[in-house]
Amino acid sequence: MNRSEQLSKLQNTEKWDVIIIGGGASGLGTAIDAASRGYKTILLEAIDFAKGTSSRSTKLVHGGVRYLEQGDIHLVREALKERGLLAQNANHLVKNQSFVIPNYNWFAGYFYTFGLKIYDLLSGSLSLGSSKYLSKKKTIQLLPNVEENGLKNGVIYHDGQFDDSRLAINMAQTAVENGAYVLNYTKVVNLVKDEKNQITGVIAVDQESGIKYELKGSVVINATGVFTNAIMKLNDNVYKKYIVPSQGIHLVFDKSFLPGENALMIPKTKDGRVLFAVPWHNHVVVGTTDTLIKKQSLEPIALESEIQFVLETSQRFLAKKPTRADVLSVFAGLRPLAAPKEEGKSTKEVSRSHKIIVSETGLITITGGKWTTYRKIAEDIIDKAILKGKLPKKSCNTQHLSIHGNKPTNSLDRENHLYIYGSDIPKIIELQESQLELKEKLHPKYEFTMAEVVWAIRYEMARTVDDILARRVRLLFLDARAAIEVSEKTARLIAKELGHDEVWISKEISNFNQIAKGFLLPEYQ
Repeated sequence: MNRSEQLSKLQNTEKWDVIIIGGGASGLGTAIDAASRGYKTILLEAIDFAKGTSSRSTKLVHGGVRYLEQGDIHLVREALKERGLLAQNANHLVKNQSFVIPNYNWFAGYFYTFGLKIYDLLSGSLSLGSSKYLSKKKTIQLLPNVEENGLKNGVIYHDGQFDDSRLAINMAQTAVENGAYVLNYTKVVNLVKDEKNQITGVIAVDQESGIKYELKGSVVINATGVFTNAIMKLNDNVYKKYIVPSQGIHLVFDKSFLPGENALMIPKTKDGRVLFAVPWHNHVVVGTTDTLIKKQSLEPIALESEIQFVLETSQRFLAKKPTRADVLSVFAGLRPLAAPKEEGKSTKEVSRSHKIIVSETGLITITGGKWTTYRKIAEDIIDKAILKGKLPKKSCNTQHLSIHGNKPTNSLDRENHLYIYGSDIPKIIELQESQLELKEKLHPKYEFTMAEVVWAIRYEMARTVDDILARRVRLLFLDARAAIEVSEKTARLIAKELGHDEVWISKEISNFNQIAKGFLLPEYQ
């Protein structure tokens, strides 16, 4: 996957069947769906793939236990089916994760066991394992750092855990392998309309060269997540709010706060939200909050009230209490929830189901949805374009389409940090062996090597330090201070590979360090 190759096609194609704006989960999924059906497809992403919401999730591929409680059976059943398919199609990145709910009153154990048995039934043949009631002793055994004071029993159930931005990169590669063209750092600045006010294409600017392109297409799809309203402003004469952003935050700690392989799930915190503590890349990700916010941002910052909430709640349920000094990284993500009809609804009441809007201009927009259901969302979008007469009818074939890197589970050694590369592992090892300096660790405390940085630049379209340390090797999400320490080393390697000068290097380090500050608690910035 090479950016200059992708750019040359952009110049040489007179008309596209499908133009997709946005390179997150929904956009990339739609590119795979459209290309695999045989449509001439291009995807344009203003910054980097998964730069927004799609790299900032709770790292779960799940049916949604909370939605079951709300009685949204259709959403749960759909998500459980998609969870099972994703585990088959990208099993190098999606793993079966056991979750333990510790209960501090007797009734809760039976209540959650019953509810989770329904969850198991809804997943049918794609179940990841059956839920079970646990004694107090067994709960402590499975969650060695759980708060034992007042503990009565527990429940274990199974869901999926994954690496979100790594999946996004592999999806971009899959789209390209199926004939699509995908471009990061290419911003859509306007929509082109004919005399009947119908959209016939887009104007896009290459953010690196400044060159402007006019692309013609049969259908334009707006998959810009929390930035949906900005594209709709280009489309509508009358401004209307299509999405409301909701912010979730996560704190990352050392593995000692959740030793073992099991995740912790608190289904009802003091204000009714859900809290997860999930093992991820030998660390623990704890979150999430759910706060409606007024303004979207490329670099959302965790609010002090959210940080306090996650810390206090995790301290209530863990025997070894995490403190502010233990936070290695804090990241905030915005969920693009479909705007409710009535103003002022709480985030818990706003539907997580996806919604497809077809404007009078012909623009097709996707709002809502979640990572787990990206494949179904993409199928629905392309089916809608066919229904509206924008594309000739062709059947979807992504249900069992392997994502780049997919590899039989039993041949994956998850103890080796390279497992996320799946079938590309031998090529990474070959690259490491090719030059002595590429064997060198990126940071002394972490297993990532310089070869992975070179791989990201050459084959995964990484262009900046942020692309590499945030979304290719994930160091910024695991340990923000460590990421800052290796920013210069990373910038110099990018400059060597892409031919940049000292001015670029110094600007790039400064840009990244500004971004990385947002991943530190205020007192450490």
